[in-house]
Amino acid sequence: MLKQYETVFIATPVLSEAQMKEAVEKYTRLIVDNGGEVVYQEDWGLRQLAYPIEHKTTGFYYLIEFKATPEFVSTLETQYHRDERIIRFLTVALDKDAVAYAEKRRAGKAAKAAAPVVEAPAAEEAPAAEEEEIESNE
Repeated sequence: MLKQYETVFIATPVLSEAQMKEAVEKYTRLIVDNGGEVVYQEDWGLRQLAYPIEHKTTGFYYLIEFKATPEFVSTLETQYHRDERIIRFLTVALDKDAVAYAEKRRAGKAAKAAAPVVEAPAAEEAPAAEEEEIESNE
């Protein structure tokens, strides 16, 4: 039986973009090759760490939601331990409420990304109002 999980890992900040993509590809391929299914991926980018890890103050954060057997999680975490590019990781099992929350969050992000960018007309009206005030003061 497949269970839904969420894993976040922090990669060392000295990686190039190509090296980071290769690391992500390695772990998504590992999930799929072991009978799992990648549900969602999100690159959180380079972020400040709360405290230095291995003398580094920043790291590349990446989130992967996936479905897999419970036995697979130990395999995934073993691979994280062996990879010198990964400085921290956390994998959690999602219960039904967490799965519903994750789906809602993804839908909100998708709607926000799909919404057209509309300029606020108030920004254009503000300078005109200032000009009127200047004229009335003279």
